[in-house]
Amino acid sequence: MSSTPRLPVRSVGEDPRLTEIFARGLEGPEGGILNIFGTLAHHPDLLRRWLVFAAHVMSKNTLSARDRELLILRTGWNCASKYEWGQHVVIALECGITEAEIEQVTRGPEASEWNAEDRDLLIAADELHQRYRLSDDIWAKLSARYSTEQMLDLVATVGNYHLVAMFLNTTGVALDAGVPDWEMPV
Repeated sequence: MSSTPRLPVRSVGEDPRLTEIFARGLEGPEGGILNIFGTLAHHPDLLRRWLVFAAHVMSKNTLSARDRELLILRTGWNCASKYEWGQHVVIALECGITEAEIEQVTRGPEASEWNAEDRDLLIAADELHQRYRLSDDIWAKLSARYSTEQMLDLVATVGNYHLVAMFLNTTGVALDAGVPDWEMPV
């Protein structure tokens, strides 16, 4: 990740197309536009179109919020994305994931504290990160408890957050106020 932002965060007044986009509720807890959106606003058409998919992953996903956040956290950790990790630590805590479990995500599926279901999710995130596909074994385990739509949402969640990590790490998006700053893997 770039150590300093490569692009400044844009505001509504800089481009008339941003008025409509930023009116969608892209603010953080303090009311300002989150840095990710202000940075991606350098390409308003891309931002508008990506938001449709991102909204599905975050709010229309057929996975539980807990499962979604475990996948996103592991993806953020695997991609060494400080911004993605920090934002989703906050969201994960709101979804009932404990601080201990968040720390366990950094150790991966090998952490002995995981139950089988959570371990399988972390293995899936790791396989998609490393091999770009799920093994037959993890597919069988997950598809025994998830519907076809949930399986597709699982892949879409990890895939979306790989893309997000690439944007964030390449442009060096600064953490928003109140987001924890973790030391990421190299």
